[in-house]
Parts: sequence; C-alpha cells; structure tokens
Amino acid sequence: MTLSMTAFARHEMVLDSGVLSWEIRSVNHRYLELSLRMDESFRPLEIAVRKVMSAEISRGKVEAILRFQPAHQGEQALEIDEKLASAVVNASRQLAAMTAASTPIDPLKLLQWPGILKQPDVDMAILHEQALQCLKQTLTDFIDTRRREGASLAVLLQQRCQDIGNIARDVRQLLPEILTRHHEKLLQRLQDLQVELDSERLAQEVALLAQKSDVAEELDRLESHISEVQNILSRQGPVGRRLDFLMQELNREANTLGSKSIDTATTRYAVDLKVLIEQMREQIQNIE
Repeated sequence: MTLSMTAFARHEMVLDSGVLSWEIRSVNHRYLELSLRMDESFRPLEIAVRKVMSAEISRGKVEAILRFQPAHQGEQALEIDEKLASAVVNASRQLAAMTAASTPIDPLKLLQWPGILKQPDVDMAILHEQALQCLKQTLTDFIDTRRREGASLAVLLQQRCQDIGNIARDVRQLLPEILTRHHEKLLQRLQDLQVELDSERLAQEVALLAQKSDVAEELDRLESHISEVQNILSRQGPVGRRLDFLMQELNREANTLGSKSIDTATTRYAVDLKVLIEQMREQIQNIE
C-alpha cells in the first residue's frame, strides 16, 4: 500500500489528572527527520517516543507535539515555587543592571515561567505510560491519513502509466506509416532534383533511415518500466526511492525517443511523455 509523506493527526486523552494531547504532522523529506516538542517533565519519554514513531514511519520530516493541561483544581489557591521565582527575579535584575534597562518585572509574565506555578502532585510514571498510549492512538490515525493520501497518489500514477502506455502503443503503430511517408518524400525529392539512384543504393538509404529512426527498443524499455511502476505501487512498505529511480529511466527513454524522431508526430509524443513523467515525478516526491 502506497503511503503519502504528507499527513496530520491529533488525538486527545482526558484523564483525572488533566488532558493529554498529541499532534503529528509531516511533509516530504529524503530521510526520516523527527522533531519532538514536549514539556521538560516528559523528556524521559523521548527515546521511547522516537522508537515507537520510527517503527511506523520510514521517511518524512515529522513534527510531534505533546501537550498536557493539568486538571482544574477548583477553588484551591495557586502555589508558587518561591525559591525558583526569587532566582528568576534576581537574574532579571542582574540583566537589567547590565543593560541599564529600567522596565519593571511583569508578575503575569513571571507566572508563565516554567515551574513557577507548582502543579498538583501527579504520578509521572502513570502519566508517561498514558502519554505513550495516546501517542500510539495518534499514530494509528496518522498512518490512516497517510494511507488514504497514498491511495489517491497511486490512482494518479496509475492513470499516468496508462497514458504513457497508450503513447507507446500509438508510436509503434505510427512508425511504419512514417517510414513509408519518408520513403515517398525521398523519391519525390530525387525526382525534383532529377537525380537517378540505382535500386540498391535507394534500398540502402531507406534501410539507414529506418535504422536511425528505430525506437522499438526504447518503446520496449518504456513499457517495461511502466509495468515495474505498477508492480511497485502494489507492494507493501516504502517505495518512493525506487519509483524516483524509475522516473529517471523513463525520462531517459523519452529523451532518446525525441532525439530519434524524424516526424513531428513522434516529436510531439516525446514531449507528451516528458510532461507525464514530470507530473509523476512531482507526485512521487510525496510518497514514502
């Protein structure tokens, strides 16, 4: 199943101690790049979180955000960590003296400093376990989103493969007609120039023209690469890098087809091929 590297998921878990929530978003990237944002009290979880996410995600630039909102404590008074608050105030005054600043300290901003307000006692071991459970549920939604987006990309790629296959078929059918037409043009040109060529020399010229314009091998390889693309799209696991390599091979055959063209029709088909291949390449950049 093809997976997209672009996705978003959010899951929330309501607990007696508060509300846990994870947000995971990702965009395309050559490798897996995990960026975690969480409160310091959850930092011991970082290795476990990376392990869980790496087991499910192979490629992409992924940002995961963990938030915890403690439960409201009713009419209970706010508790301030006076020791930490004093240290922050003293540090602020020292900086003010060093910079000759006279702006007074804003108590409301001071309350926003991490750890200034004491949180109710919470069993962090249990909370950490719940955070991992919440992460796994979020990852399930995240992978589902990637799978749905990937399925849409696979449909687009299959359509482009069909279009390329149609072009290869049309070029095959058109080549005999093109060679016949150019043979007739060659004869007409010789008549206009009143030049006589013996039949053997004329046959050699026609054979040389046919050899230079023969793209049967290119068409064979083109169809083979398209078949491989369709085969890869049905596989499990990351397929983006292999598909990207095949786009290079397809583009090489399209270039050769254009360079061997002796007719405006085949030139036009070569251009159409390159447009389709570029469209596929752009879509493949989002596939894991």
